[in-house]
Amino acid sequence: MNALDRKILAELENDGRLTVTELAERVGLSLSPCHRRVRALEESGVIRGYRAQLDASALGLEFAALVFVTLTGSKAVAEFEQAVAQLENVVQAQRLFGEPDYLLHVVAHDLPTFQRFYDERLTALPGMHRMTSTLVMKEVVANRPLTAAMD
Repeated sequence: MNALDRKILAELENDGRLTVTELAERVGLSLSPCHRRVRALEESGVIRGYRAQLDASALGLEFAALVFVTLTGSKAVAEFEQAVAQLENVVQAQRLFGEPDYLLHVVAHDLPTFQRFYDERLTALPGMHRMTSTLVMKEVVANRPLTAAMD
């Protein structure tokens, strides 16, 4: 990947709705080479897809929590990961080194909805040993473009 590819990625991270013509103009390429580079970035898996960034508050999802999960043992990992992937309120799940084993980012309409989700769905996950949670007060950095970290 060279500087031109990084420039293409930065433009697409900033605005995924750019047409190839607009993108080519912004990065200083003609249409065909720009299209070939974008296609190559998609085929290589660097670009995994395109999607809209939604505002959780505007959708009524005013409540966010971070849930730390420790499993009973390593035998439960695959089953736990399969089950947590099915929970719509879990918008991000990360396996961690050390303890705890996982960090889940959960969104809900409000505290009572989160409490119900916590009590009924999270505690029922396979291999659960311990959970702790903390409430998100404010998002300070969200969806920062990855190309910013490449420099």
